[in-house]
Order: sequence, then C-alpha cells, then structure tokens
Amino acid sequence: MKNHKMLPPTYLFAAILLMAAMHFLLPLSRVILFPWRLLGIIPLSLGLALNLVANKAFKKHNTTVKPFEKSTTLIKDGLFRFTRNPMYLGFLCILTGLGVFLGSFTPFVIVPVFAVLMEFVFIRAEERSLAETFPEEWPDYKAKVNRWILGSPGNLSQRRNNRL
Repeated sequence: MKNHKMLPPTYLFAAILLMAAMHFLLPLSRVILFPWRLLGIIPLSLGLALNLVANKAFKKHNTTVKPFEKSTTLIKDGLFRFTRNPMYLGFLCILTGLGVFLGSFTPFVIVPVFAVLMEFVFIRAEERSLAETFPEEWPDYKAKVNRWILGSPGNLSQRRNNRL
C-alpha cells in the first residue's frame, strides 16, 4: 500500500495538543484535584512501556511497525498474546494518563474519539492486510486474542471454557 497517510504518532501528538488546548481554553470543571492528578503518571508510564516493548517486538521479529506497509511476520508472543494492538492501547493509556494529570473534564472527550479514529483509520486496514498476508495464521490468532484487551463476551467465555 502507498504510505500517504499520517502515521499514528502524529495523531497522538495532535490529540495531546488538543487535550491541552481543551484543558486550558474550555476546562468546564475540575474533576480530579491535586495531588490525585499525579496518579496520571501511572497510565502514562504504562502507555510508554507498552509502546517501547511492542516496538522492540517488531524489531526482534524484523517486521515493520508502520501501518500500510506489508508485514513479514505475524507477531503472536509477548504483549501480542494479550492484545492485537499494544501500541494503540499504549497511546490510549498515554492519553488517559494525560487526562488524569490535567484533571479537567473536557480532555477526556478526546480518549474515546482517538480510539474510534485509530479503529477506522488504521486498525481495520492493518487487520485486512494481516488476513491477506497470513491466511493460515490470522483467523486462529484473531479468534484467540482481542483487538484491545477486553473483547466480546463470546471470546471471554470461550477462553474460560478452554481453561477448564
């Protein structure tokens, strides 16, 4: 595929700027007060860690991290055993942590909007590409590992049944 789109970190940076602007220009109300706002460091740090570990996995498996480039390996170990999209999940953790750190209501509006945007701009296309590139492995992997962390109840109950 032609790489003509902005990459996900650009969207993350834009979301961070938008959250800061909303906090300072239109905070509506403070929902988290100091010192509780410092707890935002936890999801922010988790998000950074998820991205670093996932990026290392891409390098270890010698495949691309860039959307719209053809993958050479379907990564199924490490973080990819728990989520098909650890980097996007990491971005959501970063945004959530920033929202907590800012402490006002309006920046939190960006988090679900960002998730939906990633879903439609990147994730669906990436998963179609993986299904085409790895027709034997993808269906099984997709059935076992959720897109984010929590998936449909069918997937969760299927996992419980497999453990019994």
